[in-house]
Amino acid sequence: MSDYDYDLFVIGAGSGGVRAARVSSAHGARVAIAEEYRVGGTCVIRGCVPKKLLVFGAHFAEDLKDARRFGWNVPDCDFDWKTLRDNVLADVDRLEGLYTQTLGNHKVEIIPERATVAGPHEVKLASGKTVTAKYILVATGAWPMVPEVEGAEHGVTSNEVFHLDECPKRVVIAGGGYIANEFAGIFHEFGAHVTLVNRSDQMLRSYDAQIRDRLLQISMGKGINFRFNAQMERIEKNEDGTMCIRIKDGDPIACDLLLFATGRKPKSDNLGLEDVGVEIDDKGAIKVDDHNRTNVESIYAVGDVTNRVQLTPVAIREGHAFADTVFGGNPRTVDYGCIPSAVFSHPPLAAVGMTETEARNKLGTVKVYTSDFRAMKNVLANRNERALYKMIVDATTDRVVGLHMIGPDAPEILQAAAVAVKAGLTKQDFDDTVALHPSMAEELVLLK
Repeated sequence: MSDYDYDLFVIGAGSGGVRAARVSSAHGARVAIAEEYRVGGTCVIRGCVPKKLLVFGAHFAEDLKDARRFGWNVPDCDFDWKTLRDNVLADVDRLEGLYTQTLGNHKVEIIPERATVAGPHEVKLASGKTVTAKYILVATGAWPMVPEVEGAEHGVTSNEVFHLDECPKRVVIAGGGYIANEFAGIFHEFGAHVTLVNRSDQMLRSYDAQIRDRLLQISMGKGINFRFNAQMERIEKNEDGTMCIRIKDGDPIACDLLLFATGRKPKSDNLGLEDVGVEIDDKGAIKVDDHNRTNVESIYAVGDVTNRVQLTPVAIREGHAFADTVFGGNPRTVDYGCIPSAVFSHPPLAAVGMTETEARNKLGTVKVYTSDFRAMKNVLANRNERALYKMIVDATTDRVVGLHMIGPDAPEILQAAAVAVKAGLTKQDFDDTVALHPSMAEELVLLK
């Protein structure tokens, strides 16, 4: 028998923690996982999944209008926020049940309370009980940041936005990243007047400039307002519940909802990590090596709390690699190169590999191929919204080093194309592939 209560104790039942727990158990480890809120973590409970369901709901606003051009006698339709909200939250409940069931099926003990690190092999539970484990894995994810501005308590973050009592008529969104642009599109389609306020002069900085400029152009054409280089001074709440956002050197903005989408920080606070000597960087991220191990030999960390790549599929791979390395006798690391990503804006954009600027800085000589077109459906719908596909090629080797897209179904198309970029295929390989016609994806093998 082991000298410890468990072989592995996981703190945090999000995507990375759940994967690590169940795979470790499958390898024969005795595993417990503690979660202070709900099993499933940010992605399932208050992130990717409910957000994507809202995106689906928002798309019906345009689809119902477009349907008339395709011969459907669609009457004017009213939108009921509470119906969508409740159905989305019900599906979140369903998914949480499936995650809980999966852990149970793998004989992982679920402890529904907060846990902190009390020693290299000790975990203290909120109930006061202390348990021991040969290894401790921290997978507590990240948390929304709220700027230090007077009246910030009147705003909400992506944690609370799914639970609104009613759909606001005027929305101010602070931030310029993917969460800000996604909810800008969602609330606009629900009929709200949306203003996106950003401290800098750019949005979606990690994406290719042409693609993000196209999103800005389309969003402005739809009626979404943007205030760049705008710094909030204070938020005033009126007696009727509405707000006034005071902007330095700019006109104030009246709104019914203020959503902070100003970034996320690793959730490492008050976990007892510093007390046992675990190194944490200046952003609050737990420092780990290629095998997810901290400087304390028995303590590991995966996912957003390590601040490497804040994406759910990455956390899942890190959790799986950890389990295989520590309990499966198969040491593995995660390859962080060529990770595809998407922004589920209206329209969505997706990318993999280097942007044009990154490629020119790193490779020197590159070739750029583009296709700027209107999707067939948009043509018949009389919707003047153009898609843009962009391919970045190493001029020396002909290897495709980046793909960037904005347009209908861009994330769905890019997932398959990302395999080609990851595999190091060339522009000639794309050219040699016969087009699948008529489709939007065929533009990828017809780029000029």
